[in-house]
Amino acid sequence: MLLADKWKDYELIDTGNGERLERWGLYILRRPDPQIIWPVKEETDAWKNVDAHYHRSSSGGGSWEFRRKLPDRWTLSYGPLSFYIHLTGFKHTGLFPEQAANWEWMMSKIKSAQRPVKVLNLFAYTGGATVAAVYAGAEVCHVDAAKGMVQWAKENVRLSGLADRPVRFITDDVIKFVRREKRRGNFYDAVIMDPPSYGRGPKGEVWKIEDQLYDFVEECVGVMSEYPLFFLINSYTTGFSPIVLENILKMTIPAKFGGHVSSGEVGIPVSSTGLVLPCGTYGRWEA
Repeated sequence: MLLADKWKDYELIDTGNGERLERWGLYILRRPDPQIIWPVKEETDAWKNVDAHYHRSSSGGGSWEFRRKLPDRWTLSYGPLSFYIHLTGFKHTGLFPEQAANWEWMMSKIKSAQRPVKVLNLFAYTGGATVAAVYAGAEVCHVDAAKGMVQWAKENVRLSGLADRPVRFITDDVIKFVRREKRRGNFYDAVIMDPPSYGRGPKGEVWKIEDQLYDFVEECVGVMSEYPLFFLINSYTTGFSPIVLENILKMTIPAKFGGHVSSGEVGIPVSSTGLVLPCGTYGRWEA
């Protein structure tokens, strides 16, 4: 398991009873997590004195209960990388801190390449991976179907002092975009994707990961450069083993480019108990 254990601004303080207790900079949040099926070891005051608590609704969705007034958004930093945090109506904050483990890996790959590197970031959300890749010196094409997420990513790039770096921000259906890039003859040295279990494109296009992931990875192989560096798939789909991602990569990339495929989980250490909270899976191909 890859651990995101180098954070200073973020801390997973405790877990239990279906919830996580977290420090996001100056603020303490309490949020649900379906994987936390164990009890709270000790119900400390920290659990009770949170700044905001997300409650799930029995009818679906949920809402935040604010115990004190919080800013609409605030800044969280990971070394030289900075991000805006905002509490959304779906319990999310705009950042997945466990992905820092993948940021470290991709930054190392880009820096050690010692040549220009073009990265295609798909289902790119608020741009955590985009900021990391741009900081490492890559030229990035950031693609997401949600206009608001693309705007948030632009702001994160500016916040990190990288506004003058080469980044293309595209609001589009990722499948259609990749097919157009292939026709145009645009190629990339690295591909990153964080596909949802289910989603819709800007014109109502439907995405179902179990039906479309394999074919889409094949499509993306068609826009990889002659000497690519890596291909990274992240997944938060419940029930998807890392070996599923590994098998897809093994069946699509090595026949053309050789290289090595690996997979596993990403997680965050719990500071009060020493436990590790699993937070998704990854599959990697690297030259």
